[in-house]
Amino acid sequence: MSNSLIDLDQSATTAVRRAVLEAMWPHLTAGYGNPSSTHALGRAAAAALQDARTRVAAVCGVRAAQVVFTSGGTEADNLAVIGLTLGAIRAGRGRHVIVGAVEHEAVLEAADYLGRWHDVEVTCAPVDNSGVVDVEAVHRALRPDTALVSVQHANNEVGTLQPVRELGEAAHAVGALLHVDAVQTAGWVSLDAGRNPELSTSDALSISGHKLGAPKGVGALVLRTTAPLEPLVHGGGQERDRRSGTENVAGAVGLATALELAEAERDTETVEAVAARRDRFIAAVLAAVPEATLTGHPRQRLPGHASFVVEGLGGEPLLIALDDRGIICSSGSACAAGRDDPSPVLLAMGYGADLARTALRFSFGVGTSDTELDAAVEALRDSAAGLRTLR
Repeated sequence: MSNSLIDLDQSATTAVRRAVLEAMWPHLTAGYGNPSSTHALGRAAAAALQDARTRVAAVCGVRAAQVVFTSGGTEADNLAVIGLTLGAIRAGRGRHVIVGAVEHEAVLEAADYLGRWHDVEVTCAPVDNSGVVDVEAVHRALRPDTALVSVQHANNEVGTLQPVRELGEAAHAVGALLHVDAVQTAGWVSLDAGRNPELSTSDALSISGHKLGAPKGVGALVLRTTAPLEPLVHGGGQERDRRSGTENVAGAVGLATALELAEAERDTETVEAVAARRDRFIAAVLAAVPEATLTGHPRQRLPGHASFVVEGLGGEPLLIALDDRGIICSSGSACAAGRDDPSPVLLAMGYGADLARTALRFSFGVGTSDTELDAAVEALRDSAAGLRTLR
């Protein structure tokens, strides 16, 4: 085992930034009050929570009242898909939802729940072999009773970016809403629809703190619509009756700080430099491991994301061999860890089950160096060579 680890699994989670920890610390210690309490300690907590909400809203180009803090991206996705659909049903809108075939399980399972318990018809829009949602298929599936279209801005397993603006325009043409899961793109792109035309048609946006330097257990649903939202969690009426439960003040502060840092540090030159590093890494992997094939779109993908299938070698043995050499990566979604099922994302993209089981995902950030990526290529080459001798 190497003494130093190279983290190439940053789509799964990122380290909490020191500035985020420092911003959170006062609210974990002396300022521990419940923001629903009316005494001085509670009022201070409520003020900190409102300040965090205002700061998140500013990054996203909305008003503070449009930000609903959640426990992370999964809850934000569930609140959007279930909450907006049930709100539409309550308003007499209809019982039809469209989701992409390669969505995160938080969206797919939420849609499945609606079908099983609320008689909602769910249409799963197909994707091409790069993982791009078929816009024409969505057009054909849309109808007057469609309540919601839900799609990822970028896929967590293969990194493919989706044409969310086109999908939103199509949804709005029949009066439906568009929910965008931006968990993977937050930090890489502006979340302000006024500055980022690609998000200009989104009505709801999910984000998660631990993908961009905040702790696990905090996220947000950003609403750009006044459409009714049915809460999933009932009780004290927090978050304007949209998500009951005592708020995670320190987590909200951490999320706000991480978003501000990402926004301040992000620029076109930096993102392009990471994308260029990604492309060099992809080329090096394909040259070093002849069995490897890139998955996802070759250009329309996350800047720090490279994913492959490796025919005949097996994803799990490669993961173990790389881990032994100090390289941290994954076989796909961290939410599906521990299962030997082939990736549903790759199956939807047309890969066979055996090949889908060989998936490898490398994901990295601005701080990842060429030297570290070169070391990963070398480790992958040696790992693949070692496994070949066992065939």
